[in-house]
Amino acid sequence: MPERPGWREEAEASGFTFADMHGEPYWDETSAYRFGLRQIEDDIEDPSTALHAMCREAVAEIVASEALMEALCIPEAHRDLVAESWRRGHPEIYGRLDLAYDGTGPAKLLEYNADTPTSLYESASFQWSWLEGQLEAGVLEPGDDQFNGIHEALVARFRALFAAGSDLHFTAMGGNPEDYATVECMGWAAREAGLGAHYTDLETIGLSTDGQFVDHEDRVIGTLFKLYPWEDLLRDDYAERIRGSDCLFVEPAWKAVVSNKGLLPLLWRMFEGHPNLLPAFFEADVGAALAGRGTPAPTVADAFGRAEGALRAGHVTKPVFSREGASVAIVEAGTVTEAATNTDYAGHPRVVQAYAPLPVFDGFRPVIGAWIVGAECAGMGIREDRARITQDLSRFKPHFIRDR
Repeated sequence: MPERPGWREEAEASGFTFADMHGEPYWDETSAYRFGLRQIEDDIEDPSTALHAMCREAVAEIVASEALMEALCIPEAHRDLVAESWRRGHPEIYGRLDLAYDGTGPAKLLEYNADTPTSLYESASFQWSWLEGQLEAGVLEPGDDQFNGIHEALVARFRALFAAGSDLHFTAMGGNPEDYATVECMGWAAREAGLGAHYTDLETIGLSTDGQFVDHEDRVIGTLFKLYPWEDLLRDDYAERIRGSDCLFVEPAWKAVVSNKGLLPLLWRMFEGHPNLLPAFFEADVGAALAGRGTPAPTVADAFGRAEGALRAGHVTKPVFSREGASVAIVEAGTVTEAATNTDYAGHPRVVQAYAPLPVFDGFRPVIGAWIVGAECAGMGIREDRARITQDLSRFKPHFIRDR
């Protein structure tokens, strides 16, 4: 497809300053992905909503189990904080399910970025601007659409959760344009919902004398949306101050067990054979068996036996904590055939998940990012990578629906 004239100037003016990163295009509208309405509704939207509900079922089991909290590496000192957050019904706003999908289905869940997913601005706003521009230019046909109600769903979610005029704070690490774009996208939705939205860099947040969190202007923070992962926050010095701060965190502490790849084996245990799931186990339970040096743990032996053929043909090992494909490896027929060069998360326990090859289009492999807002799937974005492991040099591609 032809690029829109002036799109780079539009990106710059709107704060989308990372449209090119590391000397490569990040936003790429030289082509787009086309879907039919049935593919969107039956293969992506409805299954993603169902997967999110399944994840919530898993949370209820995890927070009631010390053994599962341990398996997911939730620090012992803060397990009560996580469980209490779930029991009190602390609200969630959003998340992004990453799916492998070849156009025929069923889509397969690769992982759930349920705590600090980025690419929100690109998905919710800039690709919608692309759709409108290409329709106006006649590049797209009248009636073409996009699966994208993300912004509207965020506005409705904020409006449903908070009384009009409530003040919310939004934070991310300073100096990161991509993170700031995500936080500002959330703040934009909050303001449209009639709320106050104040941004402060994460490193400027402090404590008042009575133990409340305050921003850079010493305003008390009552509700905080933080683009900072719980796996790091629970290991920071400030973690012990959370319970007494009277601050509502968004995303809530219970998201620490949903954004964790240790969720994948539990989902498979609870919903084995579900068409949108891949067989998954903790490496500690099946690693020796896959390597031919032992047998699986008794607790998973039967399930492993049913999935063994698929796992031996190909599986992926992932640390329970990992971002942008770091420390991920693909193993086929007992041999590592691809591994991420970034090994920052190599020290964490790992899970084993059956390998679902991504489809290939012009040398690129797309991953569907299905956005959950509240309890429902509200839209999607697509990132593609030349490598089989989607990493930090992936490109974002727009999509459209043409149901004819």
